[in-house]
Amino acid sequence: MPLELARIKGICFDVDGTLSDTDDDYVARLNRLFKVARFLFRQGDPTRFSRWLVMVTESPMNGLYHWLDVHSLDDEAAKIFSRLAQKGKGKDRKFLMMRGALDLLNELHQKFPLAVVSARDESTTASFLEQFDLVRFFRVVATSQTCKFTKPFPHPVLHASAVMKVPPDECVMIGDTTVDILAGKSAGAQTIGLLCGFGTEAELRKAGADLIVRDLEELRSVLLG
Repeated sequence: MPLELARIKGICFDVDGTLSDTDDDYVARLNRLFKVARFLFRQGDPTRFSRWLVMVTESPMNGLYHWLDVHSLDDEAAKIFSRLAQKGKGKDRKFLMMRGALDLLNELHQKFPLAVVSARDESTTASFLEQFDLVRFFRVVATSQTCKFTKPFPHPVLHASAVMKVPPDECVMIGDTTVDILAGKSAGAQTIGLLCGFGTEAELRKAGADLIVRDLEELRSVLLG
């Protein structure tokens, strides 16, 4: 079903690969890891291999988190990840923001209530939003710890919908992976898939995305004309 712009009264955003340029961040980290073995790669550059590795491991990691969620182990996993994140704060880790994100949010929040619906833990989600002063744009921030189940279950989208006081079928869930699309569809919302993150067009289309766009600049042209 094609996207119905007239129905949209509230917008939910994923973080990784949508607002945060996570794949480039991971690629840069892997490049540093492979630095000692640059001789193994063409022209001494591991970037192509690093990007391939990030992309092929994204779906299995989503599957693992879904399994943890189903078996009510996601809270424990999130606590462990939060402890590791706290230990790493001394290294002054910085996130990368997706190109066009700030301008897009600045314009959209003047017309729509906005929400974050992320499978990240509460600590690192807050760190990303605070680094770029994005909290002011969102009525609600739903993380992996907000509801009993996280994406691809509908619970966090329904939670965001309730806080924004917008019916689910008048919301749109925007994200770069199949879990974003599945969560939105199962909640009764419309969905938009982004190709600037982890997901492929075939995966997003198979999951049922109502619209697929290249990046946030094309998304802006769709939502704001």
